[in-house]
Amino acid sequence: MANTPFTEVEAGERVVRVTNPDKVFFPARGETKLDLARYYLAVGDGAVRGVYERPTVLKRYPDGATGEPFFQKRVPEKRPEWIETVRVTFPSGRHADELCPVDVAHVVWAVNLGCLDLNPWPVRRGDVDHPDELRVDLDPQPGVRWSAVRQVAWLVRDVLSEHQLVGFVKTSGSRGLHINVRIETRWDFGDVRRAVLALARAVERRAPQIATARWWKEERGDRVFLDYNQNARDRTVASVYSVRANPEGRVSCPLDWGELDDADPADLTIATVPARYAARGDAGAGIDDAVCSLDALLELAARDEAEGLGDEPWPPHFRKQLGEPDRVQPSRARRSR
Repeated sequence: MANTPFTEVEAGERVVRVTNPDKVFFPARGETKLDLARYYLAVGDGAVRGVYERPTVLKRYPDGATGEPFFQKRVPEKRPEWIETVRVTFPSGRHADELCPVDVAHVVWAVNLGCLDLNPWPVRRGDVDHPDELRVDLDPQPGVRWSAVRQVAWLVRDVLSEHQLVGFVKTSGSRGLHINVRIETRWDFGDVRRAVLALARAVERRAPQIATARWWKEERGDRVFLDYNQNARDRTVASVYSVRANPEGRVSCPLDWGELDDADPADLTIATVPARYAARGDAGAGIDDAVCSLDALLELAARDEAEGLGDEPWPPHFRKQLGEPDRVQPSRARRSR
């Protein structure tokens, strides 16, 4: 029996074509490209909340979750007339017009291009140089247990609370956790990154055996890395309700803090999250009502700097930054002396 060449789905007020709808994208249970589109329709309000009016990179998996992806920062020239875009400038000085979702139809259109997850910038199109979202990415190194990731998340919450910030936690859809904070648009990317570096160091001081702010992998050990560089310009993180590239189709799912200790990321998949969403709604729905100031966290950063704690390395595609240490692995630097 031949595969269906395309189908059309109702996405809000629009009809979006989905080509090759029968193509299996998640082999563990056999969910297809059409199943992925239907998933995003089922969690539409929550998914759109995470990308609304944000420049969004297209991370395309034409062969599904187990295939090789490629990034497409510029929206294709051939696209529906209703697709909205926003212009952003990269660290290199070049610019691009990226997808700017404003409704669930934009999300389904991205799915049709093979996008499994949604990767927005932490800015809105009204001001693309001043983030409105601070992002804490908890990246467990190989062998680190889920219980340690949860423990570090609670410490992050404590530090945030002590500095008048409200964090919203979600699974990463892989092995980690993300904590997002809605902030005033008063600071540029450098300030936000500096604030998150201070936060990461504060968490490391409280639990150095399980948490680290060290950039070089050889220095992280068996700990949870707090990736402060995810707040640099042009870095993106999978947004809420994004389906990640693994055979089970795990979801980057918002949680109430009260759920964290019992949550199992393996239970939150494309197959289970729609029913959860229908039954209880979006655990992260209040984020836009919790806009915070970075002042207190930047004061912590200033105290660290006054005590001699300088910058940490930036991502490799950035120009050398003022005050940045050498971008050389510590072991290699020692050998060259």
